[in-house]
Amino acid sequence: MDLFETARAKAREGRAPLADRMRPRTLAEYVGQAHLVGEGQPLRLAIEAGVAPSMILWGPPGTGKTTLARLIAREIGARFEEVSAVTAGVADLRRVVEGARRAAAPTLLFIDEIHRFNKAQQDAVLPYVEDGTVTLIGSTTENPSFQVIPALRSRTTVYRLEPLSREEIGAILDRAMADRDHGLGRTGLALAPDAREHLVLSANGDARYALNALEAAARAARGTIDRPLVERVLQRAALRYDRMGDEHYDHASAFQKSLRGSDPDAALYWLAKMIAGGEDPRFIARRLLVTASEDVGNADPLALVVAEAAARAAETLGWPEARLPLAQAVVYVATAPKSNAVIAAIDEALADVEQRGRAYPVPPELRDTHYRDAERYGHGAGYHYSHEDPDRPQAFLPAPLRGRRYYEPRSEAERRRLERLPRGSAARRGERKGPDGEQ
Repeated sequence: MDLFETARAKAREGRAPLADRMRPRTLAEYVGQAHLVGEGQPLRLAIEAGVAPSMILWGPPGTGKTTLARLIAREIGARFEEVSAVTAGVADLRRVVEGARRAAAPTLLFIDEIHRFNKAQQDAVLPYVEDGTVTLIGSTTENPSFQVIPALRSRTTVYRLEPLSREEIGAILDRAMADRDHGLGRTGLALAPDAREHLVLSANGDARYALNALEAAARAARGTIDRPLVERVLQRAALRYDRMGDEHYDHASAFQKSLRGSDPDAALYWLAKMIAGGEDPRFIARRLLVTASEDVGNADPLALVVAEAAARAAETLGWPEARLPLAQAVVYVATAPKSNAVIAAIDEALADVEQRGRAYPVPPELRDTHYRDAERYGHGAGYHYSHEDPDRPQAFLPAPLRGRRYYEPRSEAERRRLERLPRGSAARRGERKGPDGEQ
């Protein structure tokens, strides 16, 4: 690099965003992910030994995936080649491979947002990872189990990066304020404690978000970066939510589990996060409907009616008004008595039919009689019209399954409903046999 190029590089660095200028230059400066690069951790030991496996770095934005990849290349003395899966194609990969073959030093190929590569593009990387032409580091915010092809996953180690803690975000902000070469140390600005706390809390573990917000506030500050200024800059906290990725399904899971666990406050919180993340109200309504049937069931059948009404209202209203019927239904479903007897019953019946070889034909007495020759075939023979003699014992299951019980009431409301059945009902009589008629 000549003097002119050095000057241009310094000028570019001066124009770079604060978050980029504050990237750690050494592994010792790297903040967070102690479970991966802390003292004595396997990845840290490999890097210190001058080697690194091909890997996928999976984690939320702003947790240090790109920085860690660059540091690994620097620590092991490898050439660093970075491509973005958003803009790069197979031709770009071939260029990197050709350069790697000619280079004396090992090449580390960093593919940012590798989940955006299609199958053919991911396949194109495989041979060069397998023969050691390049060491691959892919970064992704999406679950590699769903977004990275199995062949590539089998040749890499997946490392999960976690959101940074509040203490770690605070340390990054403090270093940015103090650093005179790359940070805000020469500006003479001070960061008020309550403004710092607000930045830390709003970042939600995203260092890039915190530094970008700090830089924006610094541009408008006169002497001190105070909390009112930070609040004006931020408008709202960073929200980790992806409608098409892991956050989508993780939040739906937390939402349903809170409903099932009868915690209306937690269910409302997860509802709020999904709303703030721009989730489709129809998706939320479907989760409510499933829970009303699966987890409440006949312990309170009205829960399904309330959930269905909320779904229709939400679709009619749209955001932001849809939050009201959804919240109403959430509270109702969360506080309703719970029973999973219905899902257990239908799943057991399906298992008999689909897995255990108990798909028996319809007994003659239960077959259709609404055509001329039915009687000649013996259809309906022995069947008793239930309205005429409801207390007369009668079987409706195939003979090998007579007495088989699928539905087992699990709430007082369900038990009372069963007791109101006619005395002739097999469920009311409490006949109990195992599969295939065993007592």
